[in-house]
Amino acid sequence: MSKQRFAAIAESQRRSPLNVDENGRRSELYAENVFNDERMLQYLTIDALDSVRNAIFSGSKINRKVADQVAEAMKAWAISMGATHYTHWFQPLTGATAEKHDAFFDLLSDGRALEKFGGAQLVQQEPDASSFPSGGIRNTFEARGYTAWDPTSPAFVYGTTLCIPTIFVSYTGEALDNKTPLLRALHAIDEAATGVAKYFDKNVVKVNATLGWEQEYFLIDRALANSRTDISMTGRTLIGNSAAKGQQLDDHYFGVIPNRAIAFMKELEKECLLLGIPVKTRHNEVAPNQFELAPVFEEANLAVDHNLLLMDVMDKIAAKHNFKVLFHEKPFAGINGSGKHNNWSLTTDTGVNLLSPGSTPMKNLQFLTFFVNTIKAVDNYEELLRSSIASASNDHRLGANEAPPAIISIFIGKQLGNVLDELEGVTKGKLSPEEKTELKLNVVGKIPEILLDNTDRNRTSPFAFTGNKFEMRGVGAKTNCAKPMTILNTIVAKQLRDFKKEVDALIDKKNLKKDEAVFNVLREYIKTSKRIRFDGDGYSDNWEKEAKRRKLSNNKNTPQALKVLTSEDSLSLFQTTGVLSETEVKARQEVELEAYIMHVQIEARVLKELVYNQVVPTAVEYQSRLIKNVLGLKEIYGAAHTGLSDAPSSIIEQIGENIAELKKKTDAMAAAVVKADKMADTSKKASAYCDNVLSYFESIREHCDLLEQLVDDRLWPLTKYRELLFIR
Repeated sequence: MSKQRFAAIAESQRRSPLNVDENGRRSELYAENVFNDERMLQYLTIDALDSVRNAIFSGSKINRKVADQVAEAMKAWAISMGATHYTHWFQPLTGATAEKHDAFFDLLSDGRALEKFGGAQLVQQEPDASSFPSGGIRNTFEARGYTAWDPTSPAFVYGTTLCIPTIFVSYTGEALDNKTPLLRALHAIDEAATGVAKYFDKNVVKVNATLGWEQEYFLIDRALANSRTDISMTGRTLIGNSAAKGQQLDDHYFGVIPNRAIAFMKELEKECLLLGIPVKTRHNEVAPNQFELAPVFEEANLAVDHNLLLMDVMDKIAAKHNFKVLFHEKPFAGINGSGKHNNWSLTTDTGVNLLSPGSTPMKNLQFLTFFVNTIKAVDNYEELLRSSIASASNDHRLGANEAPPAIISIFIGKQLGNVLDELEGVTKGKLSPEEKTELKLNVVGKIPEILLDNTDRNRTSPFAFTGNKFEMRGVGAKTNCAKPMTILNTIVAKQLRDFKKEVDALIDKKNLKKDEAVFNVLREYIKTSKRIRFDGDGYSDNWEKEAKRRKLSNNKNTPQALKVLTSEDSLSLFQTTGVLSETEVKARQEVELEAYIMHVQIEARVLKELVYNQVVPTAVEYQSRLIKNVLGLKEIYGAAHTGLSDAPSSIIEQIGENIAELKKKTDAMAAAVVKADKMADTSKKASAYCDNVLSYFESIREHCDLLEQLVDDRLWPLTKYRELLFIR
């Protein structure tokens, strides 16, 4: 097996950067392969275009006649772009995307062939749903599913296929995907935020949630990655001794991008721009061979689609450049993992960012209203927000190295913290003229139009305010952003509804003026949500103890984190906002738990295989060589061999002890897998895998890594960290 390792190293060292054509301005490349408003203007009638625009803006339905026109236009444009097939592109509960390609091809009754694509094929398809996760939401005889066109996310040509973003629902109408609940949540936040925004501007008709994700990833030479079973099968290294040099010198962060990596990035960015993904930033991240890509902010639904498309494009471009992209949240022990920070805000159709401070007291009161309500929403549903980033892979990242802990808290900075502290002292009920002046001029009025970035570099808070948006830092690198964005928009929508009811009640029943009512309600929210605010003073090193005192949840693993989904409060939240039915919530919980079980199960099997098929045989072989060496010394030197053979004898003993412990613990892990697999209850089974199977991983790894240090480098079969992370 060591031959494969050294062959992979040799192959990787022969690589050279590919030449990438960068001709053309980015603005000219942008969205060339997208059937966007500009293309529709060229291909559709004015009536059809207006119908599609209304569907995008207000959610109105598109009638069959218009759908036929749009389909015909899409087909003509797609074929002109070289497309031969079309597909409904959707997001099943696997966390990835799915597609089934059909050709623009049909036969007439007389046997003649023609290109065909009509409104019926555009609007709805019926893929078989039997092999997608459903959480028991449908019976076998109801295996049919429906994909339905989402006109708010434009179709695009990828390769030779016209891809049409769609939702995916069951035979009985329940959501079987991640897009449907996201669209419902975005509708809920639109209605709730618009109602509150009208306090400050009657002209506001619509509010969009925006998202700017930051995609972190590792680039590993493909030959090196393929030489390791654990990377190929699980996306991470299950064993591996840390390299002597890691990230401690901070020499990779924002450093010069390696030549092969920059060639990959150039081609990736070009493909992204053609597909309408507005990529803007690229740089080295902290860990060796780790990088980041970030786009311009977009409407949340479109941003989610673009991130999923990006990950697929990255895989394809990486293969061309002889790389493997690792999206796993913690592919290497001892160095930074990868996240996907979700930067979220709300913008009106009048062009105002509701989380951006303004130049007048009224604009700042609007900012404070949405700012405080978001804090209150997170405080009310911090445990639910934690559940949205739960996964077997992200569990390894949360709380490790740079990553935020599993405890949800909010960092807002001292400047805004002081403002909220002053607002906490607002008089209950009507305000005196002096207090109104004090509030408007000296408290609210002094919030700067553009706040300095208040975020600190510590990662104690997974949710931080960064000047004109909130940054959700705990999202994992391979997570579908739809999951956290659905929860975040849902809880803020619920909070804004409650806020408006309270403000309206004070105006109608207490005869308070609008500003007074707003201040009164915000004051109470500031008081009741103080526990969620982390200012970093006095308890940075003992945050778990402080969080416990504040009664914040600390769900460190996925089985714990997912329990909240079916709590009474959660079910009520989803039902009152119309985002998910009780059946859909329970199905999602079941799917997430099953996914957790399968991921840990696969890792346990791979780890067992590595131990028995590679680590132990290699260690035994080297031990045998050392034994032969000691016997040879004894034969030559007789009784005098003792001092000469002390070192190899000691290593023989250490190898033997580690092999014995390794076998013992691997056998115990395998027995725990068998026992867990016999459990019928999914929740109990997931907990068993977490508590009784996963608990062996670290100790097994410890013995493997010790053996890696003891065994002759020429024999070790697994590509080492120093090779995976530093060969470029």
